[in-house]
Amino acid sequence: MLQAVGERVVARYLDRSGMSAVEFVNPWPDPSVKSGVDLTYRFAGKTMKVKVKTDAYFGNDLRKIADRTLTYYRPEGESYAFEAISNAATREPGWIFNSEADELHYYLLALSQPEEEAAALMVEPDEVFFGELKIDRDELHIIPMRPLREWFEAHYEEYTPRPVIVGTHSAWFRIIPRDVVDGAIPGIRVVGSVFAGLAR
Repeated sequence: MLQAVGERVVARYLDRSGMSAVEFVNPWPDPSVKSGVDLTYRFAGKTMKVKVKTDAYFGNDLRKIADRTLTYYRPEGESYAFEAISNAATREPGWIFNSEADELHYYLLALSQPEEEAAALMVEPDEVFFGELKIDRDELHIIPMRPLREWFEAHYEEYTPRPVIVGTHSAWFRIIPRDVVDGAIPGIRVVGSVFAGLAR
């Protein structure tokens, strides 16, 4: 569900930023297996493919971090999480290896409402969704995928793999400090907070 929230916010941000033909590859709640591309948009006559990675480790309110009803309000981790293996049982490579995206839109957000409330908003029209969704903090990083993949392939074994439950199966991620990646990959853009301006 958090992934779907992130995709919807990023899509609206792209649309509001002057990109045209913004489209979801697998709109919520389509259960289709994703190809590592979540959104497409057109800019300067070219279609761009986007992988959205939504990350809830961006909270800074200790009271909300301790609240067990706030599933997606977690303490800021200051790292990127990249999926190296998408299914631990089949050993299928993760999106960092097989995504056809041109850009990774890494969206950090602290969602300060229970999961079921946010899920209910996903079926609402934009004016309701963006008016009632409670995101305390957010920050969008846009990372060019090709140089990221090349760097990751050369360095991912330096970082400890961590299991993450994704739906009904376990995936393996590499958690890498943001400052390491930001210093290694040219062309990363830290857009900053995007959500507050989307409700209007």
